[in-house]
Amino acid sequence: MKFLRLGDAGQEVPCVLDQNGVARDIRSVAADIGPDTIDGLQAKLANADLTALPEVSSDGARVSSPMAQPRNIYCIGLNYSDHAAEAGLPIPDEPILFTKSSGTFCAPNDPILHSPKMTKLDWEVELGIVIGKSALNITKAEAKDHILGYTLVNDVSERAWQQERSGQWSKGKSFPNFCPTGPMIVTGDEVGDAAALPMWLDVNGQRMQTGNTDTMIFDCQTIVSYLSEFLRLEPGDLICTGTPPGVGAGMKPQVWLNPGDVVRLGIDGLGEQTQTVVAL
Repeated sequence: MKFLRLGDAGQEVPCVLDQNGVARDIRSVAADIGPDTIDGLQAKLANADLTALPEVSSDGARVSSPMAQPRNIYCIGLNYSDHAAEAGLPIPDEPILFTKSSGTFCAPNDPILHSPKMTKLDWEVELGIVIGKSALNITKAEAKDHILGYTLVNDVSERAWQQERSGQWSKGKSFPNFCPTGPMIVTGDEVGDAAALPMWLDVNGQRMQTGNTDTMIFDCQTIVSYLSEFLRLEPGDLICTGTPPGVGAGMKPQVWLNPGDVVRLGIDGLGEQTQTVVAL
């Protein structure tokens, strides 16, 4: 099942794609796709005749984030073995956890905001996990039942703030529009365990990142189980699972985003995003 939301900000229509790829309005089942409605949503639609739901035209429609504002955004650092090598850092023994402000969350094609105080703006194509139901102290085997599905994320980062301002990663990860998400959430029954998904990112038409989730150090079920040891995961929570090599900070010489640059990224089966860097 593929979930998405179409429409202008504040007027988004929650949709599911039918077997022909046509967007169908699900407001007769749920007012929206978000923290208050995600738990049980897939089950409610499982036996529905999707073609009987109202069609929503996608022609010229704004593609919004595939769910409403999550309460929490968690991130895993250095979770790709080839990215850890690029950064010259050892492979972690446990997942490295940090957070992004929930205010970073935005639609997949919304602009990346560039503050005049930024000097090292960077990109990161990532697989996102969307939690489907609450999880606390669950096992890896149980984790699959707590995942609604997977989505595409650009974990935008300001490296000077992240690495040169007292080592607080969240400072470099939490500016508005630093978490473009979508265009859709694809449920686990379609994606499987998300363990072999090709991914890529271009800047101004030049390929910067080429990777695959098969080089993740900690897989999605491990991450969900691990986080649930320390905190309660809630429906709609977003977990960004790390990035492959090719970030600007890893280039020699390093490369940073500036106003006017265009970032395009994708993960097979999860769609694509395009953002333009815009001066604040």
